[in-house]
Amino acid sequence: MTGKTDARDAFKNRCTNAARTLASCFGYSISCSAFDAFAEEDSLEITVREGPRQPGAIVSLANLHHVSIVKPPQIADSFIDEISLIHLPVLPHLWPAEVADRVWRSDELCELAWLRIAGPVEVDAVASIVTVYTAMSDERA
Repeated sequence: MTGKTDARDAFKNRCTNAARTLASCFGYSISCSAFDAFAEEDSLEITVREGPRQPGAIVSLANLHHVSIVKPPQIADSFIDEISLIHLPVLPHLWPAEVADRVWRSDELCELAWLRIAGPVEVDAVASIVTVYTAMSDERA
């Protein structure tokens, strides 16, 4: 592989690795979320945990293009029934039909990541920067 190919696939690989990490968070709960729409680089961070003493993960999205969080007022804890992160390539490559109404596509638009969390709380976000931080388990520490 050439350096140019590596650079071209870097974001796609980051999304693939993030999706793999998040797939293991099925059954976790959203323990915290932080949304900053007015910073130089808008961001959304969601912390998920398996339990009070179990390691968790933080999904950090920046340069947001779309954010939707639906939470019923009576919900205090939100278990994750489904979580996914999908790479959205540049044109002319296709996107899933479900994301078409969230972001307007153009030739200038960079590749993006689409985060979806389903459960009592629904999270739907599209961003151009994605990072997943995971805590080390006690056994590995």
